[in-house]
This record gives sequence, structure tokens and C-alpha cells, in this order.
Amino acid sequence: MTHPRPESHTPDPGFRERSIWSKETQERAARIVARYPLRRSAVMPLLYLAMREEGYLTDEGMEEVSRWCGITPAQVYAVASFYTMYKREPVGRYLISCCTSISCMLLGSDEVMHSIEESSGVPHGETDEEGLVSVEHAECIGACGGAPALQVNYELIEGVTPEKARDLVQWLRAARPEVLDGDEMQQLFGTRRSFDWAIREEEGAIGPYPAFGPLGTVGES
Repeated sequence: MTHPRPESHTPDPGFRERSIWSKETQERAARIVARYPLRRSAVMPLLYLAMREEGYLTDEGMEEVSRWCGITPAQVYAVASFYTMYKREPVGRYLISCCTSISCMLLGSDEVMHSIEESSGVPHGETDEEGLVSVEHAECIGACGGAPALQVNYELIEGVTPEKARDLVQWLRAARPEVLDGDEMQQLFGTRRSFDWAIREEEGAIGPYPAFGPLGTVGES
């Protein structure tokens, strides 16, 4: 009985010379791929890298991920189209995701969502003409104890009221922070939390994707 050969950690030798990604992104991709026994397992973090590189998932970006992972573009697309956090259309600099699942809905998230849409002028699933703010409904974000909750670039704010949601939109437009600090936004625009946040975060999100060091998507707050 023969066994399949294990996948290598890196693509063919000439791959990186043909890559559409920057040298920095390629180096991050190589480090991420090396963490996995099979490089195809790196598809999800590499999709975030592709978003970081181009702002959203382009066809070319997904093809690049397929080459790094040794799978087909169709397989990459199947993952990217299943999860809502992988954006296949351009989104704004600030992505506001308002949870509308049962716990948040019962405590007023519909009113919070309406306040966000009204104050931003952006309905669910859309982006303003300036490319600054995008708005979306979100399924449960795991903060039921602090409902109603929302995220801005995946940084959490709990206990949001319609009035605080309006203040948040105005602040984003006026201050235009380079880094979004969840602790700062909680103090400014949140109320009760699901639990005490024991350690203050010194880093935050720099774009409409999760803040995670290995992806280069964090900044000093």
C-alpha cells in the first residue's frame, strides 16, 4: 500500500517571483503556511492576508491564496463565500456590524441598527459614497451578556443604545481614527459589559478585518 506524499510547506520555487502580493505579505504568508502540517489548512488566514493586501477579496487575490495553499480557486471561493467576514466587494474604512440575533434583538438592537443606518445614511449591506463607513447586520457575536452589542472592524462594543450608536457614527466621521481600540470605544459608546475586561488592550484594528498580529492587521492604540 502506498501513502500520499506529504505536502511541502512552500509552493514551487518560482512562485514568489510571480506573486501579486508585496514582499511583506509574501513573508507573512510563508510564516503562516509553515505553521500547518498541510498547507491547504492555511486557507482562512491567507484569505485575511488577501483582504489586507487589496482591501477585499478579488478574484486575483483568491487565485493567489489557491497557489499558496495548493488547492483550486474553486475550493478557495467555496470557503470565502461561506463566511460573511470574507468580503468579496469593497467595504468602507470602518465596518459597523450590529448584532441582530435573539438576545440583542430582545434588548433593542433593531433600534440601534436603525440609528446607525439613519445617522450614517447607509443601509444594511451598503457603503457610503466616500468609502468611509459600511453597515451590516451580524449574526450572534458572542456578547449576549452585554447585549445589544456591535463591532467596528471586529472590535467589540457592548451595551450600545441608539443614542450612543449615533454618537459612534459621528465620531468615526469626525475623528477618523487610524487604529480602533475596543477599550476606548467601549468607554465612549458602550454601557454594561458581559464581564469585566481584565487587561487593557494596547493594540487595535487598522482596517475592516480582525486585528491579529501574524496577519499584520493590528496597530498601536
